[in-house]
Amino acid sequence: MSEEQSDRGRRHFLLVATTVTGVIGAGLTAVPFLASWKPSARARALGAPVDADVSKVELGAILKVMWRGQAIYIVRRTPEMLAALTTPAVIDRLRDPESKESDQPSYAQNDTRALKPEYLVLVGVCTHLGCAPLDRFQPQDPELGATWPGGFYCPCHGSKFDLAGRVFKDVPAPLNLRVPPYRFINEGVIQIGADAEAA
Repeated sequence: MSEEQSDRGRRHFLLVATTVTGVIGAGLTAVPFLASWKPSARARALGAPVDADVSKVELGAILKVMWRGQAIYIVRRTPEMLAALTTPAVIDRLRDPESKESDQPSYAQNDTRALKPEYLVLVGVCTHLGCAPLDRFQPQDPELGATWPGGFYCPCHGSKFDLAGRVFKDVPAPLNLRVPPYRFINEGVIQIGADAEAA
């Protein structure tokens, strides 16, 4: 083999090796760069809608999911829970029974504060100072008294809400619990953060 062929072979090898190394280096550099364009999990959590599977939630039970860093309470109400919402014994004790001052989509400004009466969807943050209300669905709860109809109780300062998230009179919370925008994707899935009116 001549010296010229040997030089040509080395040059070809060096050219191929350099090209392959350059392509691999460019790829390794591009991956983190392109990945930085993708929104972080935190950014997605701050704004993206969240799907909640309610197909296995039993009557009278609560499902809690996170959306935008806040707990969302989804309650599958029983017929008895729904009947309690319209009794004079409850209505007369509420600060804003018609939810006129509350923060909710227009489709939730009704007696049940819901798209479908069976499912209540609330932001689980007390409207007083932001504590997490506890679910106390059992009427006449020993801690809350014989007149307790069932609902939510905030342990921080004693605010009470009925089974539609409506605030009772004479408690620190000024407003009903907030209803976030939501819609039903199908019978078993609720999407929190996507407005039913826009769908």
